[in-house]
Order: sequence, then C-alpha cells, then structure tokens
Amino acid sequence: MNLHLFPKENSKASVWSGGLTYEYLIHPKTAHYADRDFVFRISSATIEQVPSEFTKFKGYYRYLVMLDNDLHIDLNKEKKVYTKYEIMEFNSDDEVTSYTKGIDFNWMVSEKTSHHKLKIANSNQNCNAQIVILFSLNTTVITINEKPYDLKPYDLVVIENQKKENILLHFSNECLYGILDF
Repeated sequence: MNLHLFPKENSKASVWSGGLTYEYLIHPKTAHYADRDFVFRISSATIEQVPSEFTKFKGYYRYLVMLDNDLHIDLNKEKKVYTKYEIMEFNSDDEVTSYTKGIDFNWMVSEKTSHHKLKIANSNQNCNAQIVILFSLNTTVITINEKPYDLKPYDLVVIENQKKENILLHFSNECLYGILDF
C-alpha cells in the first residue's frame, strides 16, 4: 500500500476557458492531459467567467463538487442546481454551461474503468479498493490504519492499494471519499 499526499499549494495551475484548473494528480504518471490518455485525473478549478462552457472529454465519466457555492448549470439544455458539496455525476462529453462563479473539485475517470464511486464521508470507512482518494473539505485529521494525517482544506490523499488490503479510515470532518478499481 502506497500513500501519497498532495497539498493544495503544490498543485499546478493551467488555464481553461472559464478560469484556472489546478491539477493534483493524473494517472498513470506518464499520461498527458492534452492527449486524453489518462485513466483518471483529479483537479480543482476556478469558475471565473459566467456563463462558461465546461471542457468536454469523450470517453470519460466525471464527478464535480462545488466547494464554496451552489452550482447553477444547463446540462444538455436542462436547467439544474447543485448545492455546495452535492456531487454532480455526468458523462464528460455532455454539454455543460455554468452560470455560477466559484471553486470546484473534479474527478475524471476513463469509461474503461470498471468500478468507481465518490461520496461525502464523515465517519468510519472500511475498504479494500485499489485506489482510494480522500479530499479534505476543511481542516481535517484522517486516520488511516490507526495513523493520523493532518490535512488543510482542499488537500488530497491518494492510497494505491494494488493488493486490495483492508484499509480502516476515520475522518474528523467531512471529506470527499472516492474508490476506484481497475
């Protein structure tokens, strides 16, 4: 089991049509965002222009969570509203127009990936997924197999668990908790 900590301040920024995107992790490490050859990508973005069109990614499923605001969008020409921390799930080649400024969390997963899920967790979790992602929404202590990790808001922990060992998790605050199996 390998654990990786990605502090918010270490994420690298790049421009998208509606603001900035901060990449935490792209997997595998040899993949390139522009080539669309990744299995999954975790990022956070600012939405600075209203309206703004979300970038399309054919062949990817996407989870998006607003971190500071409600999200007012048109999804394939249908009006929808997602509250702060509500998880929006959609195909990444859908037409999405945002009418909200703010900061979001993004997790894009290749449609070739067999099993993945994202939820809000604030209690004990027990899992054996190959990839576990933990994204702090506030200052948080995450205990992983009885070892505590202090996280600042918007820090990311990724656990690679190729042997599918049992992992015990405890959260002192709400976090985004994702699992993925290849």
